[in-house]
Amino acid sequence: MRKPAARPRAASRAGAGSIPERYARTRSATVALAAPLSAEDCAIQSMADASPVKWHLAHTTWFFETFVLSPRGVAPFDPAYRTLFNSYYVSVGDRHPRPQRGLLSRPSLDEVLAYRAHVDEAMARLLDAGSLDPAGLALVELGVNHEQQHQELILTDVKHMLSCNPLRPAYRKTWPLTAVHASPSRWIPVAGGVREIGHAGAGFAFDNEMPRHRVLIEDFEIASHPVTHGDFLRFIEAGAYRRPELWLSAGWDAVLARGWEAPAYWERRDGEWQTFTLHGMAPVEPNAPVCHVSFYEAEAYARWAGARLPTEAEWEIATAATPIEGNFLESAMLHPLAPREDPGDGALAQVFGDVWEWTRSDYAPYPGYRPAEGAVGEYNGKFMANQYVLRGGSCATPASHIRATYRNFFPADARWQFSGLRLARDVA
Repeated sequence: MRKPAARPRAASRAGAGSIPERYARTRSATVALAAPLSAEDCAIQSMADASPVKWHLAHTTWFFETFVLSPRGVAPFDPAYRTLFNSYYVSVGDRHPRPQRGLLSRPSLDEVLAYRAHVDEAMARLLDAGSLDPAGLALVELGVNHEQQHQELILTDVKHMLSCNPLRPAYRKTWPLTAVHASPSRWIPVAGGVREIGHAGAGFAFDNEMPRHRVLIEDFEIASHPVTHGDFLRFIEAGAYRRPELWLSAGWDAVLARGWEAPAYWERRDGEWQTFTLHGMAPVEPNAPVCHVSFYEAEAYARWAGARLPTEAEWEIATAATPIEGNFLESAMLHPLAPREDPGDGALAQVFGDVWEWTRSDYAPYPGYRPAEGAVGEYNGKFMANQYVLRGGSCATPASHIRATYRNFFPADARWQFSGLRLARDVA
């Protein structure tokens, strides 16, 4: 998940409690995600788009040290860490090359954990003293939300790393899923007109969610459920990965160059499709939302199905009244689930959690967008090119981190995130 910056705000959606309580809770949760892993697991970088768990643990700590502690005169734990664990903050200084993060055998995992403890102690003293002004508290709040994004990245990066091991080891051995019944998808009509989208009012939001603004949409319909594994199996069985007419040109190039024939992590064993999960290998559950598909695959599936992907404005308008509840990180399922019950007439199922849903919208600034001031604002705006927007969160997203206006974004060929899709169509 990318890490957009935020405008300073005093209120928060990063969970209940005071900022010191949320800080402590979030920091502990990150360390807990690393607990099932060995030191060797935490050091591996399986591809350039991923980072070692050890780096995530250090970088989220670097954020608080760099943006909160250092400007207030707290000496760095190790000056070398300012470069080693910088990500994309060019104005902060030099950065270790992203594709080479897996070469950082030193500092050790124990040293990184000591770094976290050192910064946490300094942060606790600062927060307990009540000496931070509103701008300082806003930076802490931003850091908490930033760390929640890295909690999701830890799980998606670990999944990719473990999938590269021929033993297909499990992150958690207990398989949490049970048999479910099919829940058929329906088309839900949504009235067009001039509507408003974007974040407004109290509560934390990243700068790319603002300002709230008007959009004009036509009448459309949106699917009540995300596309399932069973739906996608029919797409595969129809020979879609061999039919160039279904694909965008760049998507077809990716199919040929990378040998795609199914979503990421799928393997055919004894004539049946199985998928690698954070619980190990498992049969593909036909009623669960499909995940680990690229924008190209999502767009091709929609074309094959005689539909299209929704725009992000359509998605937000259709889902704005839906309660923010679902299968998130806290459920410990770590895999998309089939719906347990039908949502009822006119309601959408599995809007939040389970899988991020690709939209047809380019990741671009909203009208009147202004990035946050200072180094924390440089990261977001410069990525507003060659990316597509995803909405809704996933089974690896912390529940308190998501909202209807949240804009995630990835390149069109990204597949290692829990990315799926929901269909839309025009009203004739």
